[in-house]
Formats: sequence, C-alpha cells, structure tokens
Amino acid sequence: MRTATLGPAERAESLAAMAERELDLLVVGGGVVGAGTALDAMTRGLSTGLVEARDWASGTSSRSSKLIHGGLRYLEMLDFVLVREALKERGLLLERLAPHLVKPVPFLYPLQHKGWERLYAGAGVALYDVMSMARGHGRGLPLHRHLTRSHALRVAPALRKEALVGALQYYDAQMDDARYVATLVRTAAAYGAKVANRARVTAFLREGERVVGARVQDVEAGGEYEIRAKQVVNATGVWTDDTQSMVGERGQFHVRASKGIHLVVPKDRIHSSTGLILRTEKSVLFVIPWGRHWIVGTTDTDWDLDKAHPAASSADIDYLLEHVNSVLAVPLTRDDVEGVYAGLRPLLAGESDATSKLSREHTVAHPVPGLVVVAGGKYTTYRVMAKDAVDAAVHGLDMRVAECVTEDIPLLGAEGYRALWNARARIAARTGLHVVRVEHLLNRFGSLAEEVLELIAANPALGEPLHSADDYLRAEIVYAASHEGARHLDDVLTRRTRISIETFDRGTRCAREAAELMAPVLGWDKDHIEREVEHYEKRVEAERESQRQPDDLTADAARLGAPDIVPL
Repeated sequence: MRTATLGPAERAESLAAMAERELDLLVVGGGVVGAGTALDAMTRGLSTGLVEARDWASGTSSRSSKLIHGGLRYLEMLDFVLVREALKERGLLLERLAPHLVKPVPFLYPLQHKGWERLYAGAGVALYDVMSMARGHGRGLPLHRHLTRSHALRVAPALRKEALVGALQYYDAQMDDARYVATLVRTAAAYGAKVANRARVTAFLREGERVVGARVQDVEAGGEYEIRAKQVVNATGVWTDDTQSMVGERGQFHVRASKGIHLVVPKDRIHSSTGLILRTEKSVLFVIPWGRHWIVGTTDTDWDLDKAHPAASSADIDYLLEHVNSVLAVPLTRDDVEGVYAGLRPLLAGESDATSKLSREHTVAHPVPGLVVVAGGKYTTYRVMAKDAVDAAVHGLDMRVAECVTEDIPLLGAEGYRALWNARARIAARTGLHVVRVEHLLNRFGSLAEEVLELIAANPALGEPLHSADDYLRAEIVYAASHEGARHLDDVLTRRTRISIETFDRGTRCAREAAELMAPVLGWDKDHIEREVEHYEKRVEAERESQRQPDDLTADAARLGAPDIVPL
C-alpha cells in the first residue's frame, strides 16, 4: 500500500477532486471519530471525502488525557457493556492496529482504608482483567497485583507514607492523541480518501428535505467549493449542535461540553516508576507518565463559552494541584508547571445536571434524509463509533456495501514496526543517530520513520535537535509540513509535536527556527514567517493570561484576546 503524503499540493488536489464528482460519503469533522469514519468508509469501497474547519484533531481529539483505556470507573457504575467494548478496542490497538502509537502504562491505586477497600477495589480490577482476557485482546498487558504499603512506596517513592495503607497496580494504555489522528487521516488518504484541513463547512446543500452535500470554504486560499455526496456524516463532536443548526434543527439529541484541564510537569518532580490514579469527590485524577514529563488531570466541569479555545483558569489549576498534593511527599507548586491544556468532552445530555454523570456512550441518528449524526462516546471506542456511523449511512445508499473491515486494517507505520524496533541499534549505527533518537522516531512514526530518516540523509543538518526543544529533531518539523498536513506553526508546535506543553517557554524560543524550517515546504516568505511567529507568541501569551484569571468567564475573555487565524 502506498504512503499518503499530505502536503500543500495534495490538499489542493483533494479539494478540487471532491468538488469534481459526487462522493458516496462526505465526513465533516477531522477529529478521531471523523478520521475513523473516513477510513471505515474508504475501506468498504465507498468514495469518501473528509473536511475539517481547522487542523486535524485541533479540538477535543488533541486535548485528552492521552489514555486508551477500558474505563475502570465505569465498572463501578455497572456499565459493563461500555467497559467490555472499550477493552476490546484497547487490545486491538495495542496488538494489531497501532502498536507503534499505543503503549502499555502501569497505574498505582493507593488504598486508604484497611480491609474492605482492598477487597472492593481488588474485585473491580480483577474483573477488569478478566473482561479484557475474555475478549482475547488482553494478553499483551500484565495482570494486576496487590502491593503492601512498603512495596508501593518502593514503586512510587513520591507518595506520602500516611497517604496509603497499601495499593493496587494495574495496566492500561496511552498514546499521543493528536499524532494518532494525523496518522489515521493519512491512513484513510492512503486508501484513497480525499482529505482537506482548513476547509470549513458553511452550509449544507439541500434538494427538498434531503442533504446532498456541503458548501466548503477554503480557509487558506479563500475559495469556495460545492461538494456533493450521497450521504453526509456530521462528526463534529462538541460542535454537533452548531453543525445541526445548518439544517434548521437540533436533531434528536443534545451534546453538552464538559471541560477537562491537564497540567504537565517535569519527570523529576514526581519520583515514581508508575502512573497514579486517585479518587476525588467528583471523579478520578490521573498522574500519567509522558516521556520526560508527567500529565496530571483532569477536571470535569460544565462549559458553555468558546468551544474552539477552552480556557484553563487559575481555579482549575489550583484544584489539580490541591488534589495531587494530597498524596505527594513533596508538593507541586505553580513554578513546576511546564504546560497547561484544556479540552472539551462531547457528552450526550441526560437528566443529570453534573457533567461527570452524563453518558460516555455514543449515539447515531438520521435527523434528515442524507445526513447522519454521530456524537458522544470516548476516544478509545472511536472505531466502533465510526463503524456505526457508516452502517447508518449505508442504509441511505442504493448499492451493496461491504461490512466493516477496520478491525483488520493497521494504521500507517504499524506494518514492520516491530522488526524495525528490534533493529534499532543497527539503524542508529547506519544513520549516525543515537539509539534513543531512533527509538523516539519509531514510537512516533513506526515504520514511517524511514521517511524521516531519508530527509536527514539528504540534509544532515535536519538530524540536529531543535534549539530549546531538543526532544525533537529538525527533520520532524519539515516532515510535519511536507507529509502530515501541518499548515501553520501552531499545528506543528501544538499537535505534530507537543513542544507547546513540554517546555516552560511553551515553544516560543524555538518558534522562529521551526517556522524557518517549514517555510520552504509551504512557500512562506520572510513576512509570512514573521506573521506565523507573532501569531504563535500572541496565542501563548493569551493562554498564560487566561491561566491567571480566577474563573471561566474571565479566563475565556483573556484567551479570546489572541487572533484565531494567522493573517494573510
């Protein structure tokens, strides 16, 4: 199978091709569900287009807890169907679909009560393991184990001795959510899907009551396209209600946004060889290993302000610090926080006022002929959501369509990944890179790392690390623009890499170097480079200012102080 390249020329070609002839399916929304839907449809033999108003995964799908998990806390709610489904998907991703992107991660659950809590929590974790194994996709992860307090403190010395009487340790999985979506989009494109980011749907095309396509604005070049399709799928997450309003009705359900924020702190600030999961009065709090960092999150609060740029307030940050410090021997302070990010969960509204109690299950509806809506759900089960959306769309097609096959479709980079991993020392010797650098590339690109290495072979200067963000090579910045659909500096520093949350300066010190690396690929002159850098710096300052505000209203107002689009 060919490797898809999502450069500027390919984007322009995709937009033109989508407008040229009627598609079987047009997917609106370039998050994980939309990208998964495009891959599902394309691999069933349907001509498919995918458009996204901003960048791939720029909404919810780049701002999660970075976990692929069954949802241990849903067992407590007796939601066995959701947990069973998610555990199957976790196993598929780890073992077959994306072993290069999805990795096992251990978690320690401190016990605070003797006797009953170990029995209660232990039974839940044991059931979690059994349900995983029963689906035949859990053999890649170690089983849970019970730890004494002294053993738990050896595994996680950062914990206060009086904060636990013992512990349980179990395994889940994690990934870089934005990188996963970018790879999913490229996989769909490799199978023939036409894909374009920075392409905003401004209206649906109608013939009577029927939706027959969409009017799409090219946000980059300013042109407009009419893209006709036999079926349209609305996979816009927290924007579902806004998108539905274009057909004059909300639809059969309502999607509410729940804000979750996360802090990123350096690895040496929490002395532990395992992640942590802590119970709070509202939900659970995770401390998640993340390369040379930890991710601490999350909150769960209602949000009805700007959806494009949800803001973390000072109160949100204090909440996380207070709860994580309740178990740490050496508390974290504001000075330890390298990065902060806020995201919105698309929850199906129910009768509960508390967003933490709204459904994480998904639903699919056909509100008007020609339009399918998929909403709710969780990142881990995106493939099931995509299957259900395409199944619903197929009912409106006057043709025989194959069943879903994505359970057996590895993402780009998966094939050959394990063989290359085993040969990483030889690759390091061949390329002159340190073996740690090779491991880094393999865990971000899988077997596509060879394409990055080809850039370095052609220009050895690209094998040098970025100044002030030396986890990443200069070649990765070029590759993001030439192969991964990055159109702006923000796309690269925030989503193709994680420099914006992994450095104390939020990426401002390497912004100019990154922009200059992108410029030849994207045809930028010096003035354009200046605009990109200035826009990024304003965005970072607006985020910093929002995080100094006391509440959501003032934080939102501060975040909106930065322009949303890089000026032409």
